[in-house]
Amino acid sequence: MSAPATTDVPDPALRRSAEEIGRTPAGPRALPPLRPQPQVPAPAEVDTVLPTGLRVIAVRRPGVPMVELRLRIPFSDSDPRHAAVAEVLASTVLSGTSRRSRVSLDDDLAGVGGEMGFSVDPERLAASGNALAEGLPTLLDVAADVLTSATYPADEVERERERLAERIQVAAAQPSVIARRALQRHRYGDHPVTREMPEVDEVAEVGTDDLLALHRRMVVPSGSVLVLVGDLDPDDAVAAVAATLAAWDNPGDASVLPRLPELHGSDLLLVDRPGAVQSQLRLSAAAIPRTDRRYPALQLANLAFGGYFSSRLVENLREDKGYTYHASSSLEFDPYGAALLVETDCASEVTAAALLEMRYELGRVAVVPPSATELESARRYAIGSLLISMTTQAGLASTLAGLAGVGLSSEWVREHPKRLEAVTDEEVAAAAAEFLAPARFTGVVVADAATSAASLAALGGIRIPGESSTS
Repeated sequence: MSAPATTDVPDPALRRSAEEIGRTPAGPRALPPLRPQPQVPAPAEVDTVLPTGLRVIAVRRPGVPMVELRLRIPFSDSDPRHAAVAEVLASTVLSGTSRRSRVSLDDDLAGVGGEMGFSVDPERLAASGNALAEGLPTLLDVAADVLTSATYPADEVERERERLAERIQVAAAQPSVIARRALQRHRYGDHPVTREMPEVDEVAEVGTDDLLALHRRMVVPSGSVLVLVGDLDPDDAVAAVAATLAAWDNPGDASVLPRLPELHGSDLLLVDRPGAVQSQLRLSAAAIPRTDRRYPALQLANLAFGGYFSSRLVENLREDKGYTYHASSSLEFDPYGAALLVETDCASEVTAAALLEMRYELGRVAVVPPSATELESARRYAIGSLLISMTTQAGLASTLAGLAGVGLSSEWVREHPKRLEAVTDEEVAAAAAEFLAPARFTGVVVADAATSAASLAALGGIRIPGESSTS
């Protein structure tokens, strides 16, 4: 009889822990250098403008047998009632058409594994949808039906008005919404961009006639962008759009958001919220668009300062001081430029202390720029996040629609990793000094004045209503 088979089992005494593997007699084992960032391949794509003025971007991404649709219609208006009418329109545009009821719209989309929804803000009306690749004709037909013959039935409008009013009432009481509204008014006065959410009484006055009039006047193809990404042939997809949406030929150009007032550094405004146990701090300054040659450097400087979890601002306010769970710094883009937004929420008793640390970190990054290690970490995060945003059909479609709204194409996405790789330490230092200096910022502090006003006044740079300016 042969001897039983045996397997080699390492002696437990000879096994090394992860910590032991990561070290050498001379110290921690050095990490291997990162490989060069590979070139982002260019997918099959068609980017064209139809005779109606509609820009169509069709991109082949055959990972799964689906197609993603994004439609972006510039939708700005200076009429004070516009926000209310636009919100109701976005909520009811899928309530029925001359050919389909609400149920029929839902059934036809469901029949091709799809869905569609609309949203609106002061800048644009947006549609987002998807379907199985073989259902693209149905998806486009539903979109064309809604764009050309939405009927806004009175009973559906009334029902959606009530739902929208309830949502507005709930949202308006949220501290983040209060802070956002206060910041927008402080930054931009009475500009249309500040009307991000209408009042309940304004919504209650919106009727079917208002919606039909707004639809005819502003739901237009000229100046709008339609993005299709998925398992499709780009040329065939563009031809299908041209044929199916041919009847969408409303005259006029889409209404682009007017240029925003220029931001300048100034005292922060204290907005009293009596009895609040938490304060909202929002700081903002002018920035630059993605097309500016300094943008990659500013992007990395902002990341190192407060743009992701490993940033200086998060480490200070959350990890070191324990003032907040969340702190961030981000770039907000509009058709003409951008603004920096630095924000955090904290307990009332540390409002002034948190503001002090925010100002300190702004000053520190402006005069003590990110180290080589900080810069490389931010660079990897920026490139990785951009590539991740393009890995799915939905992510790529949303990214392209957002870029198209500010006049950029997929080429910008593909080239941006190389721009980030090329940024030098000196360029990041210059961007931090130019754009993140504390004196460039303005903003609001939403807090219980009875608890926070005295300490904020002592800190300085705060305009407290009812008192003389500290400037």
